[in-house]
Amino acid sequence: MTRNPTLVPAAELVKHNTFTQPNESTEYRHARNELLREEIELRRHIERVAQLRRALPPGGKVIGDYRFEGENGSADFADLFGDKQTLVVYCYMYGAKRERPCPMCTSMLSAWEGEARDIQQRIALAVVARSPIERLLAFKRERGWHELKLYSDLNGNFSRDYHGIGDNDADEPAFNVFTRRDGVIRHFWSQEMGFETADPGQDPRGAPDPMPIWTVLDMTPEGRGTDWYPKLDYPD
Repeated sequence: MTRNPTLVPAAELVKHNTFTQPNESTEYRHARNELLREEIELRRHIERVAQLRRALPPGGKVIGDYRFEGENGSADFADLFGDKQTLVVYCYMYGAKRERPCPMCTSMLSAWEGEARDIQQRIALAVVARSPIERLLAFKRERGWHELKLYSDLNGNFSRDYHGIGDNDADEPAFNVFTRRDGVIRHFWSQEMGFETADPGQDPRGAPDPMPIWTVLDMTPEGRGTDWYPKLDYPD
């Protein structure tokens, strides 16, 4: 891993902050600058974690019998890469046994839809679910998605191997990253934070959290709350 350059202490950087807000009090400015110091440390910690992630040794080879169907027909796992060398696959909780897809997954994917065209300039992005492709595409049209690439996991092997299926054959959300280097496809990283690693009073969440909605709500006095979750639809 590349060594970090010598960093100026966060408290010193805060002294260079020239922001003030209309009619703020001295008490507010002091507290805000203390928060700014912690925000700088958080930014640095996020980068340290990202460096550690990038420095992971090669993961396991992808050798399973994985078969998919997308908008353009059948595909094997290598096809999901297109012309890219890195692939992100999200296992969407919308299996054939579900009447409607998971609202939380849908909320996150709706946010990703807005970024998908940009993301796919650098890497491949695929959304995999166990429903038939016709059902997935019908919901894609209902939701107004255009950029996300949806695939049906025809034999369920991928979802089973890469943690998209839980106990009692239940759908589970799973976020996996794969690489293709010199013709060899390997697993690179996956989200492994769940109920077992959750802190008291918190739902399981990743770090960073891939759902932008929580990042925005965390910046408000109400926060993300403890009993509110996205829904597929809201009353007018």
